[in-house]
Amino acid sequence: MFESSIWPAAFAFAGVTLVSLVLAEFGAYVAARYRERFLKEAGTELDDILIQMPADRMLDISLGAAAAGAVITAVVMASQVENISFGWVALIALAVGGILFPVPRLVIRSMKRRRLQKFNIQLEDALGMMANALKAGFSINQALDEIAAQNIHPLAVEFRLLTQEVQLGVSLEQALDNMNRRLGSDDFELVATAILTARQTGGELTGTLERVAGLIRQRVRIAGKVHALTAMGRLQAIMIGGMPFLLLFGMSYVSPNMMGAFLHSAFGVISIIAVCILVTLGFIVIRKITTIEV
Repeated sequence: MFESSIWPAAFAFAGVTLVSLVLAEFGAYVAARYRERFLKEAGTELDDILIQMPADRMLDISLGAAAAGAVITAVVMASQVENISFGWVALIALAVGGILFPVPRLVIRSMKRRRLQKFNIQLEDALGMMANALKAGFSINQALDEIAAQNIHPLAVEFRLLTQEVQLGVSLEQALDNMNRRLGSDDFELVATAILTARQTGGELTGTLERVAGLIRQRVRIAGKVHALTAMGRLQAIMIGGMPFLLLFGMSYVSPNMMGAFLHSAFGVISIIAVCILVTLGFIVIRKITTIEV
């Protein structure tokens, strides 16, 4: 009797142990690969906006934000929500932590996008300065030095890096290519192509830069017009996204007892979290629709 019952239990224990080891090994492999990709992408994003921060620090900040959000959510729900199970508390806390984990990188990407927009606006004036310097008899390297010497951020910083690479022995073609890959700006790609083409073919660089400056000016004007025309759509996205929360605030003022019972119940908390997720997704979709590339 004892022998007939111990073997199935032993085989089951061994099977569960092997499956657990395989899952743990697979989880460690996936975590290592994700960490490697995260550090690589975060390091590139930090270098693009010239922030002197190790990529490991960005990972620590993301993990800290996720952990803090999960702990605060779990403590608030456990103390404020009645009759909620531990499973729901853990699930909602993990969901909040997962939402907060990419927030630091999203902030960095937003900073990069605003920096690029500012650079594109300043590039038009920089091309005019380059054209005037070339008309005065300066070489292309001296014209670039004149822009790098200006107190214009972030344009002067990027051109300063360009001139420093040239001074260290990097060819102008390679330095322009490095700056183009670092910025990812379509406008500067036109400028780099115009400079390289004029150097290779011996064309008139001054007139080319003036035409490129005019093209950039038109693109900035059209982008501003598109931004103004889509302002109503963005305003509607903000109003629609804020309406559920305004309604929640109004109902809390009109009927505090009813809303208090709703907010302190598991169903109410889960409903609010679902509404927040759906409102966020709707806001992102509307922003995608109203964002038109020029």
